[in-house]
Amino acid sequence: MKIAILPGDGIGPEIMAQAVRMLDVLREDGLPLELEYGVLGGAAYDRYGVPYPDETARLVRAADAVLLGAVGGPQYDTLDRPLRPERGLLAIRKDLGLFANLRPAILYPELANASTLKPEVVSGLDIMIVRELTGDIYFGQPRGMGVTAGGEREAYNTMRYSESEVRRIAHVAFGIAAKRNRRLCSVDKANVLETTEFWKEIFIEVAKEYPEVELSHMYVDNAAMQLVRNPRQFDVMVTGNIFGDILSDEASMLTGSIGMLPSASLDANNKGLYEPSHGSAPDIAGKNLANPLATILSAAMMLRYTFNRNAEALRIEAAVKAVLGKGLRTADIWEEGCEKVSCSAMGDAVVAALRAA
Repeated sequence: MKIAILPGDGIGPEIMAQAVRMLDVLREDGLPLELEYGVLGGAAYDRYGVPYPDETARLVRAADAVLLGAVGGPQYDTLDRPLRPERGLLAIRKDLGLFANLRPAILYPELANASTLKPEVVSGLDIMIVRELTGDIYFGQPRGMGVTAGGEREAYNTMRYSESEVRRIAHVAFGIAAKRNRRLCSVDKANVLETTEFWKEIFIEVAKEYPEVELSHMYVDNAAMQLVRNPRQFDVMVTGNIFGDILSDEASMLTGSIGMLPSASLDANNKGLYEPSHGSAPDIAGKNLANPLATILSAAMMLRYTFNRNAEALRIEAAVKAVLGKGLRTADIWEEGCEKVSCSAMGDAVVAALRAA
């Protein structure tokens, strides 16, 4: 099992170190893992002058899965847009054909009070958001900045989807829903945008192949409202790239901290890039304060979705639950009565729970 490890920028190296410790425990227990390190984003720019160098491309193409920390930092904001760290992330997704992004939003009972919503609204929350990742307005052409015929400056992006792109993400979403509670909500803006009207039509067609799954549709503005009004009504949500980017971050805060949430980005064969949903948090980088649990849980998703090792994934997830049950918290999820711990101390606790299991 070849895994490319890309620590990235900001808090990335700190949180990645803790996730690798979990993999090392499993390797000691006989799981055949081979880890190789590379650079992406700002770290890659610092070394090679580009955010996605050829060396990293060769590494991730040869790997079975990629585990990523985070990319970005204010020191790169003045670079030309193609050289910024985020471009490395877009490039690796496109290069590996990672079209399906899975973002679970799960509220652990121990963290019910950490959510900004009332516990009775979010208790028991368990949503999977499926986001199409390589199409839509982020990649559509034409795009750019220019000047109109009248001499006024303008900027433009194009929202575009092909039928094959919509069908493949539809099959992923229906397949996941079929293994959960068999309810799938497709989010669009079909009353305004032809692109998402087309999206909706394709989903209705694909639904005929999954009669066991109940398909519903919701406009994106209503979906944003319903996520904070009654989030437990959702089981699986699926939407396009830009809507998914926004809604998945909104859903992440229902759980109390974006530092708790993993993600997976998969290709057609379940090769995936796994990363925490949060960013590089440059304000706390190097201070041993970051929450490593989202990265640790991303490693669990990697074992489940790419390597089909559900037992090992469950071991990691159980260890995280055990540590939360003991009242250990990093600063982002701390509350009165709990013990505030550092990034490495949280890693120590999860390692101990994993070994005990």
